[in-house]
Amino acid sequence: MATVQDNLLDWLRDAHAMEQQAESMLKGQAERLEHYPQLKARIVQHIEETQGQQRLLLECIERLGGSTSTLKDLAGKLMAFGQAVGGMVMSDEVVKGAMSGYVFENMEIASYTVLIEAAEAAGDNATAEACRSILKEEEAMAQWLKEHLPEITRAFLARSADPDAEAKR
Repeated sequence: MATVQDNLLDWLRDAHAMEQQAESMLKGQAERLEHYPQLKARIVQHIEETQGQQRLLLECIERLGGSTSTLKDLAGKLMAFGQAVGGMVMSDEVVKGAMSGYVFENMEIASYTVLIEAAEAAGDNATAEACRSILKEEEAMAQWLKEHLPEITRAFLARSADPDAEAKR
């Protein structure tokens, strides 16, 4: 039988692996973006936020006497690699990448919502506050993507219709 703290620690490890996956995906996307400077700039900003989130999660995990899961971290990175390779062959990579990013952000929002509740149930105010801080960044990124998906789509469609322009990236 798992305690609240056991579940919290396991979910923090999951979140750490998720953030490692996010960093890999975002870096791959940012490296390939050439013709969408506003999207690239926001992704680069979120990479920095993601790295900070990983540090916060590691501090929470260590404070609870745990360590990260090498297996979960590796699995997250492998999934990100697969997504990056898949995106490279799509002619509409920028649009699909933005859509996938929006979906991933919402999965992260759900994860941090659960973590906050678990941390509060465990009486771990420091972890709850760290997760609230991360949640705000994830919500901001999701909102940014939601607001900019139409603009990204219009830019892609215009570039796609221009025989002299590359639309994919």
